[in-house]
Amino acid sequence: MVPIASSQPANASPRVPRRSALLAFALSACMPLAIAQAAYPSKPINVLIGYPPGGSVDAVGRAVIEAMGKRLGTAMVIENIGGAAGAIGVQKGVAAPADGHTLVFGSSSEFVAVKAINPALKYDVQRDLVPVGYVGSIPLVLVASRQSGVTSLNQFVSEVRAKPGKFSYGTSGVGSMLHFSGELLKRQAGISILHIPYKGAGNIGSDLAGGNIEFAFLGPGAARPFIDAGRITPIAVTSARRAASLPDVPALSEHPALTGYDLVAWYALMAPKGTPPTIVTRLQTVLVQSLQDVDVRSKLERVGVEVGRGDEDLPRLMARDALQYQRIVQFAGMKE
Repeated sequence: MVPIASSQPANASPRVPRRSALLAFALSACMPLAIAQAAYPSKPINVLIGYPPGGSVDAVGRAVIEAMGKRLGTAMVIENIGGAAGAIGVQKGVAAPADGHTLVFGSSSEFVAVKAINPALKYDVQRDLVPVGYVGSIPLVLVASRQSGVTSLNQFVSEVRAKPGKFSYGTSGVGSMLHFSGELLKRQAGISILHIPYKGAGNIGSDLAGGNIEFAFLGPGAARPFIDAGRITPIAVTSARRAASLPDVPALSEHPALTGYDLVAWYALMAPKGTPPTIVTRLQTVLVQSLQDVDVRSKLERVGVEVGRGDEDLPRLMARDALQYQRIVQFAGMKE
């Protein structure tokens, strides 16, 4: 057999094809990112909530975040940032590094509604954040101070109509879901009532119980301790039907002047745009698992949440609600 001669010198290095060399370089360049993602989380995760402790967004967020932290095997630290109906917290999340170690937990209020009343807002959630997952929805509850003397929906409408401008109602801020609920109520019922915006829902219950304001919109979780203690009176819920958490409280839509009234809040977890898809997928998997946990579901249901699956189509939901809130702004003549 005649050996095949090589044209390459005996002491030369093997020639690597250009395509193979480029591929090897590209793979080596990607290795640090792959290693970083594989190690996720590499430090505690900061979760921003745009309200002070004590409100419904904070209560729902804590129940979910605590369970997720246990499954991820890391600390998940909640940072409460009050003001501007949750918008300040979202803005900080938008500006955070997109490495999965800063997340934003919030509601349809700061994610969608506030943009309808303030189009100049610097962030756009659908553009600047990535959905991790949907947590659930909740009706709000209209509550009255004991000092107001109002104990029923019919009495509320008749009293406020008879004394325009005399009464006030508190919410967690301009452009919040609580504010939208109040302004839609005013428009539909043909009543005049002064809006008192707070930096969050945490102080509304105590102010209401003390008689500093006559009425307020609150999440069921924030309102429940005051209701159970007999310090405030539930008047109606904002959902189309009565809420399972408050079955004896009528829906606003049960009043003839408020037929068709239906406005609920929803909760979700978001990450800054650019967060690696592998990290977002891992977070969503852990969220879905956490929402299936019996203890977590019990905590959420106790504060009135209709618990979701975690994998609902959030972009579609946000687009739909954005149109709804824009209509309410126009219909009710809301201003910032």
